[in-house]
Amino acid sequence: MQSARRRGRKQVRVAIQGELGSNSHMAALAAFEAQAAGIEIVPCMLSVDVFDRIQSGQVEAAVLPIENSLHGSVAEHYDLLLERPVTIAAESLLRVRHNVTVAPGVRLEEVRRVLSHPVALSQCRKWLAANSQIEAVPFYDTAGSVKHIMQLGLRDTAAIAPALAARQYGAEILVEGMEDHAENYTRFYTLALPEHRSSVGAAGPNKLSVAFSVEHRPGTLMLALEEFRRAGLNLTRIESRPVPGRPWEYIFYVDVRFERGQQMDEAMAGLSRHCQMVKELGRYPAA
Repeated sequence: MQSARRRGRKQVRVAIQGELGSNSHMAALAAFEAQAAGIEIVPCMLSVDVFDRIQSGQVEAAVLPIENSLHGSVAEHYDLLLERPVTIAAESLLRVRHNVTVAPGVRLEEVRRVLSHPVALSQCRKWLAANSQIEAVPFYDTAGSVKHIMQLGLRDTAAIAPALAARQYGAEILVEGMEDHAENYTRFYTLALPEHRSSVGAAGPNKLSVAFSVEHRPGTLMLALEEFRRAGLNLTRIESRPVPGRPWEYIFYVDVRFERGQQMDEAMAGLSRHCQMVKELGRYPAA
């Protein structure tokens, strides 16, 4: 936990999904470095637990991944954003680096298996193929894999994890930056209740995320998207998710860049004329 205090600024409790030392932990530290005296990281096993802690007031904010440049979107987080009364207060990018991490003194030739989250393993296929004598074993969390080998004192097992995990649990890094692609980034959202948005988000929003659904008939999606063009807005992303219990109907999630709030207000008013449901997920500065 981070507990340092600086005069005139408040300490913030921030929930993450995963263990201390994870990429989400790193993203949370970066997101609040300039905004708070310090942050108390609250690790959660499940993403739904993160949202529960925001709603219950146990934390002021949360930092969750929404998209990875190689792996794609985190579908569960889109669903939770729609269901829960939270808002996106900020956006950030984290360069993801994977490292082979072991208990102190372990040599690479001693390692017989390597643990990590399945996504991390899939992003390190070249190194794993070049070291085929090492068995790749899926684990629930990158940082959790380091915590596991250190707690059990495993000498024949390594982890693939962020550098922060090695520092967090007293492990050593044998191989740095062994991911397949250097251009590996994860986009994170800082989330909060609407009434807390101003205290945890940055000023000067120029990006909006919105979810909407349209009637299941020809042309309705085109009419909805036309409202963004009419307002002179730059549509940067569109994602669709199925509506539970209604086969072949979808919720559309859209990210839009704007220069003036009035542009966005006009587009949202127009969108409501074509849609069955519209939910603004947040206005925030683009990363």
